[in-house]
Amino acid sequence: MSIVIRDVREHELDLVLALNNAAGPGILPMDAGKLRFFWENADYFRVAEKDGLLAGFLVGVTQDADHDSPNFLWFRDRYPEFLYIDRIVIASTRRGAGVGRVFYGDVQSFAEVRVPRLAAEVFLEGSSHPALLFHGSFGFREVGQHVMEGPGVRAAMLIKELCSYPFVHRSYDGNLPDQPWLAARALPGRKPQRATGT
Repeated sequence: MSIVIRDVREHELDLVLALNNAAGPGILPMDAGKLRFFWENADYFRVAEKDGLLAGFLVGVTQDADHDSPNFLWFRDRYPEFLYIDRIVIASTRRGAGVGRVFYGDVQSFAEVRVPRLAAEVFLEGSSHPALLFHGSFGFREVGQHVMEGPGVRAAMLIKELCSYPFVHRSYDGNLPDQPWLAARALPGRKPQRATGT
């Protein structure tokens, strides 16, 4: 069966938390409070479903998020507009099956009508070569390194400029067509909004 990417549903949050905390050293652990923050505030919070089972998730926030991640703040100090990929987690049984590539294609499609760049980081502890190669194959480039206070983990800070954004911004000037695929994520307690392209 094919991979389906869709917005996360509230009843799946416990599964998302378990998946995150079983991911290993490449992903920071998360508690229920942080997960609730993402549920209520993330601009992009989607899961991958394959054969009816949760295969992974990706969370992204724009520069305006009230987010306390030191890596997010590093980007916000340097770039005025971006979508930050806070985390992507793929179930161990689904790794190597293309789920990450499908996610990155989807998050780019989501971001390029909203912001001029994607931001992400790769932890440099242990063997990070596959993750760096994966991001490089999607056009990310390293723009610096950052050591996180607390865990003391060094990360390569990566940016991808979205070449479609200038055209979308210039052509639609914040007035994108009212199409379902352009709708922003429906946050709890709020109606879905169209992407503004600003």
